[in-house]
Amino acid sequence: MLNSTGDKPSGGLFPVPYLRPSLGSSAIAPALPYLRPSLGSSAIAPALPYLRPSLGSYCGRSCYGALIVFVLLLSACATPYVQPPAFRHSEASLNGNYAVMDDGYRLPLSRWQAEGPSHAVVLAVHGMNDYSNSFNSTGRYLSQHGISVIAYDQRGFGNTQGHALWHGSERLVQDIHTMTGLLRERYPEQPLYLLGESMGGAVVLASLSPESPDIDGIILVAPAIWSRSSMPYYQRALLWLAAHTVPGKQLTGEGLELKPSDNIEMLRALGRDPLVIKATRVDVLYGVSNLMDNAQVASSDLNSDTLILYGKNDEIIPKQPTCEWLQSLPANAVRSTHTVIYENGYHMLTRDLQADTVLHDIAAWLLALDKQGLAEKNASDRMHVTSFCVHLR
Repeated sequence: MLNSTGDKPSGGLFPVPYLRPSLGSSAIAPALPYLRPSLGSSAIAPALPYLRPSLGSYCGRSCYGALIVFVLLLSACATPYVQPPAFRHSEASLNGNYAVMDDGYRLPLSRWQAEGPSHAVVLAVHGMNDYSNSFNSTGRYLSQHGISVIAYDQRGFGNTQGHALWHGSERLVQDIHTMTGLLRERYPEQPLYLLGESMGGAVVLASLSPESPDIDGIILVAPAIWSRSSMPYYQRALLWLAAHTVPGKQLTGEGLELKPSDNIEMLRALGRDPLVIKATRVDVLYGVSNLMDNAQVASSDLNSDTLILYGKNDEIIPKQPTCEWLQSLPANAVRSTHTVIYENGYHMLTRDLQADTVLHDIAAWLLALDKQGLAEKNASDRMHVTSFCVHLR
């Protein structure tokens, strides 16, 4: 069962034990425990085990109906917290180790400059509870292939103010637009790409609507696209209930038998990293769900060259909603869409044991002049999307 702790509104790191690799835990697992329908879990079910959908075998639909009535009665009890902007007008700028947004908020930066001439620039957006250092191996690999990588700590994560609090989907999206604008000014002659991992992929997708940032293409690594429309109604109700009754409750991933990666040493390092969030507020989970809804809607505006990567063994982002999303992407997109399913891949593809294969594919796609032609190739150790999705039926 998932441990729960009291409200810590200060936003500081909550003192929980290091994540136990034997449980397959990571920076991602405690953040999205409800992304495992096969366990009968939901956003708050681990904290309130007596509400787990698995009890439906003897509870019946009447219990869920009573739960929804209970939800409505408690609707005015609490409100999910959203950290307000800095409210300090400022000129956006790139500095040595941080970027300043238009409200004066500082985003810490990590940079990996291309070795030799730079052929492309990548703005990397990290996943839930992680921060820019998550792209260390990606940045080092791509920089060795003539690609410059810039990553930043998103608001509420890493070394930012308001750490561990939700700052709102709109603000996260606006930061992407501001960052891409700054990088266009800094590197006017080079193609600019967005790379989003997990929740970062949802932020990237959400940034496409109503107006896409000025980019040449996007890379989505295990994007978090499980919208409410694909969740059972009781999961939606439980999440709403938790967010409006105990929004500040903090949840850890201890006890969840999820395996986000086969790279155990990397998972242990995440557990020791003080900037990786170990306990997640319920209202942050609620905010991420809103973000995934926005990402799902904005996907219809996908009109840039796109590389989508997903692991067959991903236990964090469900396979069924992923397939539904992949099959719903616009077929008449202006540019090419290349999707790779890795037979031995997990959620944390760029840090799995087979990360070199994934990073090679990313570098090859970024440097390819004919991305449409590249999309027609498929290595023997990867699966066709159609075959992968058919096996789920």
